[in-house]
Amino acid sequence: MTLRFVEVADRVHVLRESLLDVNVTLVVGDGAALVVDTLSTAGQATELAAAARTVTPCPWTVVNTHHHFDHCFGNATLAADPARPVYAHEVAAAALRERPDELRRAAYEEMRGERPGLAAELAGTALLAPTHVVRTETVLDVGGRRVLLRHPGPGHTDADLVVHVPDADVLVAGDLVEQSGPPAFEESYPLRWPDAVAELLRLTTPGTVVVPGHGELVGPEFVRAQHGELVELARLIRAGHTGGAPPERVAADAPFGARAALLAARRGYAELDGAA
Repeated sequence: MTLRFVEVADRVHVLRESLLDVNVTLVVGDGAALVVDTLSTAGQATELAAAARTVTPCPWTVVNTHHHFDHCFGNATLAADPARPVYAHEVAAAALRERPDELRRAAYEEMRGERPGLAAELAGTALLAPTHVVRTETVLDVGGRRVLLRHPGPGHTDADLVVHVPDADVLVAGDLVEQSGPPAFEESYPLRWPDAVAELLRLTTPGTVVVPGHGELVGPEFVRAQHGELVELARLIRAGHTGGAPPERVAADAPFGARAALLAARRGYAELDGAA
């Protein structure tokens, strides 16, 4: 299936990749552009670059919303030759710079059972670390357009960035917000995730277009509903830990389904025990 961008607001375009349902956002300014996330492999990123070139001939800057493979393993294709700036949170940048073999192995193990072909590609993908780090907030000028990169605190990972395009009222949430499935808790901070989403919501208006990490575009009401579920999950984790309940009991009563909630409960218990 050929990848293509769809304009969702003034000169803001979103591409929805079909294999893992990942969203990529392209912001176009006067003589410059911004690509948010770069997909999983060199092959996917090559198609992504070709799709972007049907929208704009402008040079682009790259942003990674976090360091998971489906959002940043295409960096080398998008930003190595010619060299382009790549922005990410400092923790994500350090992971890609210092632990590339570990990240490739983890990606391979995650995909080898369900998608062995993709897993093989991931194992051989050349990784490019970000060149610019964000700690709390950075403002970019994308061809005369103000674009805010903000770390709202630990949530899906400890390295999440959201990308706000205020003149178009678009907010790219990365995997802090999920539409096509439950949130992914493997490296998460479930007790602090609600605060991160609350921070994200402060950047919205009633008409904001929110681009989730995976799935269809949503609005603030969807995000508020997911925030409420994250608040309830965090409450159940704290109560279960205080009461000595096993994580399995917490998961049975929690939002997002037993499998996702069990991962969240184990992560939350580890955090409360000082192990995360």
